[in-house]
Amino acid sequence: MPLDADLLLDRRRLKRRLSLWRAAAVLAVAGVVLALTLADDRGAGLLPGREHVARLNVEGFIGDDRKLLEELDRLREDASVRAVLVAIDSPGGSVAGGESLHAALTRMAEAKPVVAVMGGTAASAGYMVALPAQRIFARHSTVTGSIGVILQSFDASGLLAWIGVTPETVASGRFKDQPSPLRPLTEEGRAELARVVQDLHAQFVAMVAAGRRMEPARVQDLADGRVFTGRQALELGLVDAIGGEAEARTWLAETRGVPENLPARDVEIRGLAERTFGAALGFFTKTIANEWVGVDRVRALWQPSL
Repeated sequence: MPLDADLLLDRRRLKRRLSLWRAAAVLAVAGVVLALTLADDRGAGLLPGREHVARLNVEGFIGDDRKLLEELDRLREDASVRAVLVAIDSPGGSVAGGESLHAALTRMAEAKPVVAVMGGTAASAGYMVALPAQRIFARHSTVTGSIGVILQSFDASGLLAWIGVTPETVASGRFKDQPSPLRPLTEEGRAELARVVQDLHAQFVAMVAAGRRMEPARVQDLADGRVFTGRQALELGLVDAIGGEAEARTWLAETRGVPENLPARDVEIRGLAERTFGAALGFFTKTIANEWVGVDRVRALWQPSL
């Protein structure tokens, strides 16, 4: 019996060593395959120089992203990028974030075909970044519009007084601490903030008027913060057509000569090494879990037990 136990332990050690080396080999092969493949799971190869359509996914809150802006400017000079498809699913973001992305896409549209595809939501800054596109597609049920600017604060002075806290503020001017949660907004302060908001709003209206080739007065009528469905936006001239990525690719082929069978590659701001070895590391970890720990034991960790 002791001999059998020793043999069993040796076999287990050997199996673990073999599994480790096997996983290391898989890691190396996966890295090479990911770096050299002509078609990854997004329909685009990682080899440089292959013609493709760049797909920019704009999702969630839109902020000022320096790396993304630099990548878009680089793609503008990349001859292998035949067109840019902007896929939007965002409720909005900061004014500066929307403005910077709008400017980058405007530069892009001067050099390459740009088409925007709206998903579930493309409102406020989400609508702003669609404006440079030569054609905007939306779903019937897309929530879009919300052309406007909002600045919010709150007044907690009543709560502070209730708990016996008296705030003290030293400011260089009467508007420096407005808005402030420590005291009510004065009428003068409200007027000054409204002046800023109205100027930002005017900039937004001008972007819509230029992007949609509409009279500013017409845009102003729609720019009271209302949202529209995609179908309503089409009737109002805020979008060009109902459809999704398939319809956008057809339009690019028919009007801009960009073949529909070209692969679409997501715009990435991570480096090639980070993308390649990040994916390979995930594969490596999964292989180790399956081979070393055991598939059944891994699955058991995610199942209810008695």
